[in-house]
Amino acid sequence: MMSGNKCIRGGIVYHPLFKKETGTAMIFLIPAIVIIGVFNIFPAFYSFILTFFDWNGFSPTKTFVGLRNFQTLFTSHEVLNSIVVTLIYSVAVTFGSMIMSLLIAVNLDRDIKGKVIYRVLYFLPVVTPTVASGIVWKYLFDPTNGVVNSLLATFSISGPSWLSDPKWALLSVSIVGIWKRMGFGMIIYLAALQGIPKSLYEAARIDGASEGILLRYIKIPLLLPTSLFLAITGLIESFQVFDLVYVMTYGGPINATDVMGFLLYRYGFKYFNLGYASSIAVAMFGILFVLSMIQWRFTKGGEVY
Repeated sequence: MMSGNKCIRGGIVYHPLFKKETGTAMIFLIPAIVIIGVFNIFPAFYSFILTFFDWNGFSPTKTFVGLRNFQTLFTSHEVLNSIVVTLIYSVAVTFGSMIMSLLIAVNLDRDIKGKVIYRVLYFLPVVTPTVASGIVWKYLFDPTNGVVNSLLATFSISGPSWLSDPKWALLSVSIVGIWKRMGFGMIIYLAALQGIPKSLYEAARIDGASEGILLRYIKIPLLLPTSLFLAITGLIESFQVFDLVYVMTYGGPINATDVMGFLLYRYGFKYFNLGYASSIAVAMFGILFVLSMIQWRFTKGGEVY
């Protein structure tokens, strides 16, 4: 139905300029759509197709193997170890960084001098390149000349071989992961804390509540949606770790830090078994898809449902 210069469809009013603006917007979106299609969508679909083939990436022909790559994937102890290592790393980094972020945010939410400087300092690891961070921490964890063991020696403690001992390697990488992520969590928690009505604190203090009581019964419960958001996004991000492991341990020692991202890299770009590497990528996609659906379900609109 037409009304003056406007068109009404299904109760929605469309202006004649609507089509023109939409067409102009689509023209400007074409470069972005092409880039996303070529470098994101097409490789994802092609990777799924490669799971049904045995191909080294150079041969002009691909050998169709059906579901053999997935069969090998689900029966491989190497893949099982990689999944376990990735899960341990993801849980440690996600919840370790959340705890540190909350403690820092609670302290920075108070009226203290220089809190802007503290916020900048705590956030610096987030914007520091991961490769550079990994190299620096690798030197810090050096068992002979590293700063960490030197500090422990001042307390008459013999530091371990952090990155070359299977018992300590994953913990060492996880510490760096926590250090890299806690600044992001701090900013999110700080924003959430500043959104809590001050009247709740004032009423609780009138009743004689201490800072510990405020944290336990007011701040933490009201921060539950924020915590859930950080937990899901942290697991998704940590599950894709690669560069930190590549720089610090190269998956070792004895596969102690062989996360799924590094396993994918090894089969794809070291062994040139692109079909099997693609099946690992699909498995990772499946896990991350489930985590993303959980996030969408429980953090939609920033609230817990």
